[in-house]
Amino acid sequence: MVNADNEDAWEALREGRAVLMLRHALAPGTGDPGNFDLDDCSTQRNLNEQGREQARAWKPFLQKQGIRQARVFSSQWCRCMETATEMNMGTVTEWPSLNSFFGNRGAGGMATKQTIALVNDLDEGAPVVLVSHQVNITRLTDVYPTSNEGVIIALPLSENPTVLARVSPGG
Repeated sequence: MVNADNEDAWEALREGRAVLMLRHALAPGTGDPGNFDLDDCSTQRNLNEQGREQARAWKPFLQKQGIRQARVFSSQWCRCMETATEMNMGTVTEWPSLNSFFGNRGAGGMATKQTIALVNDLDEGAPVVLVSHQVNITRLTDVYPTSNEGVIIALPLSENPTVLARVSPGG
């Protein structure tokens, strides 16, 4: 296991040589209800209060690592958008390629390729944070993250990326 205090990983993230990809904060349950509608949060599995607290814990955690703001990209699922918003690290941009493919595993390859291309096409700037789902992170990195856990991944992204660290603010 990679050391979560890995200064090289944090330095790479600060310097734009890595991205942080995290699983949304705690949203009890598995998958989504049968009546799932992307445009209606009441039909989705959502963050509970503990999940909102977990998401808010990212800001002080990242600030301790010298990251004051970030470019935040999120799955369109409500639990991811809420995690990204509660982090309060910067403007949140929806990226459909970060959407869960839990219910359609066959779509995972294309979504992963799209995410890799989008990340690798980003201009230099503030650190990049991707908020997504367990299946997306596992498909890309072979890491099975817990709720609110992230992985710092070296750039450029590829089908076989280098995971520099697993990190979480706890809580």
